[in-house]
Amino acid sequence: MPRPAAASPVTRIPRSGIRTLMELALRDPDAIHLEIGEPDVAPPAHVVDAVAAAARDGRTGYTSSLGLDALRAAAADRVTRTHGRVTTADEVVVTHGAMHGLAMAMATLLAPGDEILFPDPGFPNWEMAAVAASAVARRYPTHAAAGFVPDPDEVEACVTPRTRAIVVCSPSNPTGAVYPDAVVAALVDVARRHDLWLLSDECYEAITFDAPHASPLAHDTDGRVLGFFSLSKTYAMTGWRAGYVVVPDPHVVDALGHLAEATVACPSTTGQVGALAALTGPQDAVADAVASYRERRDAACALLRRRGVRHVEPDGAFYLMVDVGEADTDAFARRLLARRGVAVAPGSTFGEHAAGLVRVSLAAPRDLLLTGLDRLADEVVGAGGAGVVGRAVAAAR
Repeated sequence: MPRPAAASPVTRIPRSGIRTLMELALRDPDAIHLEIGEPDVAPPAHVVDAVAAAARDGRTGYTSSLGLDALRAAAADRVTRTHGRVTTADEVVVTHGAMHGLAMAMATLLAPGDEILFPDPGFPNWEMAAVAASAVARRYPTHAAAGFVPDPDEVEACVTPRTRAIVVCSPSNPTGAVYPDAVVAALVDVARRHDLWLLSDECYEAITFDAPHASPLAHDTDGRVLGFFSLSKTYAMTGWRAGYVVVPDPHVVDALGHLAEATVACPSTTGQVGALAALTGPQDAVADAVASYRERRDAACALLRRRGVRHVEPDGAFYLMVDVGEADTDAFARRLLARRGVAVAPGSTFGEHAAGLVRVSLAAPRDLLLTGLDRLADEVVGAGGAGVVGRAVAAAR
C-alpha cells in the first residue's frame, strides 16, 4: 500500500501542544477549557443577520481568489484609519483567517532552506507553516523579566546570511505582550538593514489594556512589511475563517492569489460576508469584549497573587503566562487535566523561553476561568512548586 513520502516536509511538521491538550480535554465533558483561545461570546447579531440574509438570497457562490472587492476596500479603509498607513483595496488579500495568510506568505516568500525568525515564546503554528514550506524555523528570545517585549539587538543577533524573514506578533500570542512603538520601529529597521521581509501577525490588534497597539505597517517605507489580520478574536468569529493580509508588493499579491486558487479556490463566501458586516457595522461588541477581558485579567491576576503563584500580567490579547514551578510543563498540563479537570497549554509548545510556564486563556467564561485558576493554584502549591522555575517571572508588569 502506498505511504506518505518520507521526504515530504509534511512529515516533519511538529504537533501543537495546544491542540494535543484540547483533544485530551474533549474526552472529559466536565473539563474546564483554558487551553484554547476561543471567545466565550457569540458574533455580533448584525454579522449573523448579514450572513443569514446572504444565504437566503443565494449569495454563496465562488468569489475572486483575492476576495470580495467590497471586503478588500473595507479592510483597506480600516487599516488606513487605525494603523497610520494609507492602504488601498488592491493591497489587500482576503484569507481563511490570519494563519492561512501567513502560511501562504511563507510558501510564497521563502525558498527551501531559507530561515525565518519567530519570537520565543511564540505561536507554534508559525513553525508548522514554515516547515510545510521547507523553510528553517529559528527563534529570537523574549524574556519574562521584560514582559516578553523583544530586544531589537537580540533579534538582530539571530539574523544569519540565510535569514529571509522575521515574524512579529503584538499583542502577542501567547504572552499578551504589547510592543512599544519604538521597539516596533527598531524591528522594522532590523528588517530593512538586512533586506528581510517582516510578517506582522496582528490578530489581537484590537485587544489592548494598558498600552496602545503599534503596527510595523506604520514604519514601512519600502514595502517589506506584510500585515496579517483576523476576524476571529476581535469579533468572536473563530469558526468563520475570515481574515486578510495587507501586501504592499503587487507581485506578492498576484502570487498569493494564484496560491489561493490552487489550494482553496477562494475564501469562504459566507465568512467574507460576515467579515464585511463586522468591519463596517457597529463596534460596540468589540469595546464590550475588551472591557470584559481586562476585568478577567485583573481578577485572574488578583487570584494568583493571593495564592502566591507567579505570573506575567499581560497588556493585551487574552492570555496569561503562569509559572507552575516545573520544567516539564507537558507533564504538568496532563496531570492538571487528569487530577483537577483543567486544561491549559504547556509552555513547551511555545519555545524554550516559556520553560516552567503554562498559557491560560482569559477568554473562557469568568466563573470557569477563576475556578480553573484556583484548581491550578492547588496543584502548584500542593506540589511545592510555585515560582521554583523562572524566578525572573514577575507578578506584575
